[in-house]
Order: sequence, then C-alpha cells, then structure tokens
Amino acid sequence: MGFADAAMGPASFLGEFYPSFWWVPAVVLAAALAIKVPTIIRLWSDPLLRAVGGLLLLACAVFVFVAPSTIGWVNRVTGVPNISAPWVYSLLTAFCGSCLVLIIAWRDGLSERSAATRRATRRVIAAYGGVIVALWVLFALADVPVERTRDLDTYYATTPFMREEILLYLLAHTTAALITSKLIWNWIRTDGLDALLRWGLKFLGAGYALNLGFDAAKLIAVGARWTGNDLDWLSLHVAPALACLSAVSIAVGFILPHAGQYLHERWRIRLAHHRLRPLYLLMCQVHGGGLPFAWRASPELRLTRRETFIRDVLLPLARRTDERLRAHAYAAALDLGCPPERARAVAAAVVILDAVEAPPGAESDHGADTTELLREIAAVSRTLRHPELIREVRARAAAPGDTVAVTE
Repeated sequence: MGFADAAMGPASFLGEFYPSFWWVPAVVLAAALAIKVPTIIRLWSDPLLRAVGGLLLLACAVFVFVAPSTIGWVNRVTGVPNISAPWVYSLLTAFCGSCLVLIIAWRDGLSERSAATRRATRRVIAAYGGVIVALWVLFALADVPVERTRDLDTYYATTPFMREEILLYLLAHTTAALITSKLIWNWIRTDGLDALLRWGLKFLGAGYALNLGFDAAKLIAVGARWTGNDLDWLSLHVAPALACLSAVSIAVGFILPHAGQYLHERWRIRLAHHRLRPLYLLMCQVHGGGLPFAWRASPELRLTRRETFIRDVLLPLARRTDERLRAHAYAAALDLGCPPERARAVAAAVVILDAVEAPPGAESDHGADTTELLREIAAVSRTLRHPELIREVRARAAAPGDTVAVTE
C-alpha cells in the first residue's frame, strides 16, 4: 500500500498535464521536420533524407492523434466510438517499421545496398504492414461501445479481440524498439564516426531505450488487468511521460548531426569574417573607404565581399612591396621564436605596412609577387592583432647588418 501511495504522488502530478503534454513532443518533432525540410527539398533524390522526413512526419502524427482532444474529435467525425485506437496503433506501428527500415539502410549505406539489406527491408515492410491490417481486422471484430480517450488499453484489456489488438501493437512496438536499439548501440561502437553523428546516435539510442520503458509500463498495466489487479497508473501516467521523453530524445538525435554541422559552418564563416577585420580596416585606410553594408547579404556573401575587397586593394600595393624587406622580416621573426608559418605571415604584414606608409607614387626597387599575400590574407590579418610583435620585427629587419634569410 505504501509503494502504491508513493507511486501515485508523481503519477497524479503527471496526470494533471496529461491533456496537454502530448503537444510538447509534437512541437519538438515538427521543429525537427522543419529543420530537415530545406535539405530534403534540395536533395530530394536522396532516399535516406526522404525516409528521415517521413519518419519525423509519422512521429509527429502519432503525438497529434494520441492527444485526448484529437481522439475525441476523430471519434465524433467518423461516428465510430474508439476508432482512434486502431488509427493511432497503425500510426505507431508504421513509425516502428519506418525506424527499422531507416536504421538498416542508414547503417549499411546506399552506395552498394546488398541483397541482404533489401531482403531485410522487404521483410520489415511486409511484417509491419501485416500488423496494421491485423489491427483493423481485430478492431472490426471487437465490441468496444464505450469511448475511452485516456485509458482504452487498460479498460478493454480483457475484451475479446481488443485484448489481442492491444497486445499485438505493444509486442510490435517492443520488437521494433529492441531491434532498433541493438542496431544503434552496435553502430555507436563503430570506429571513425563523426562526433556529431555519434552524439545523434546516442540520443536516438536513449530515445528507443525510453520506448522500451513505455512498452514495459503498458504491458505491466495490461497484465495486471488480466490477473484482476489495478496498475492503471502505469499506463495512464508513467507510459505517456516516457513516450514524450522518448520523442524529444529521438527528435534531438535526428536534428543534432544536421543542425550541429549547420551551426558549425555558420560559426566558421562568421569567425573567418571577424578575423579579416584588422586587414580589412587597413585596406579601408588605403582605399579611402570600405564596403557598403548589405542588410540582406548572407554570411557567406559578406565573407566573400570582404575577401574580394581586401585582395582588390592589395593588388596595387605590389609596386610598393619590398622583397628584401620581407626576407629580413622573415629572418627576424624566426629569431624571435616564431614558427616558419607564422614568420611568413609576420613578414607579409611588415611589407604591407611598409607599402601602406610609403609616399604616394613610390615604387620599390625590389618588387615582389603578391600571390602569397593574396592567398594568406587570413594569416596576415591575425598577425595585425599583435602590433608589438610587428614593431619588434620591423625594428630588427631595419637594423643594419641583419642576415637575409631566403623565404620558403
């Protein structure tokens, strides 16, 4: 009795949110689908992307149609009490089959789909398609006149044909969750996986493990009804909470690899744009002005415009750069402990500053090819953030008696 009372505490708390918390995973799954849609449309020929989109759509549909308000609406529209039951069970079964097919194809890849992979896919489709047909046949044979929007599984747990239907969908769901979990966790242990993909698989694995918790709670509650006991709180409160957590985890698992790569790319572009700022400001000084701000320009376009502007202004400086000064600056940077790559960037910064400060119209007798300058603008710009180092190198490079080092 004490255990039951303790369990009913959190169960009652969850029960207060039962009518509305189904919409939380539905929204999360819809967001995951929205993130994927642009990629799916752009790469429509990729069957794996289409499969992911279809799976997320099915998962979202499950949580939309399992909400009590939607269950009541479907029953009223069709005029058949509890017809939402086979409909929701069918959606859930289709989702389970889709998960298995996707994981099998995703793991094996599509470049050389083996006969075994195609055979396994056909078996999954046939098996879960057969389960869906059986669900509707059993519902047609069952007598379920009393509408139940929340506790249908336990209320009709001992009703002929409906009993078999409930057990069938739970066993199909459990089987899919077990197989999918095993495939995912085996895949996670594979060497050479991308970090974001590995984390996405971990979230997927956790989601399917929570699905097994959902199945266990439902089966225990239904089994208790068969033995004349009442553990309905497991089906009414614990199982739905586990289902919601599972859906969120699965959605994150599908979102993370794509969204993580997208955000990483955006961050890389913005960081590159920011790192070019010192050299860009110096070129603005030479040019007498900078680029007009483009409100609708994408980060990629802004980076390209900044790079183009810098190179366009750098090009005329070729007549003012001094290759001999570059060699002295390179040697001086090496003497100060700079590694060769950074020493080259410091030397390039020195000759650019020298060219910028040269009188208008002045030309060097030791003109240099600007190919390297134009190619290494990012490294030169980062070097300009260290004016103390540049001043020290310029002082040493200008000192008489320095040895000229050959640039690499």
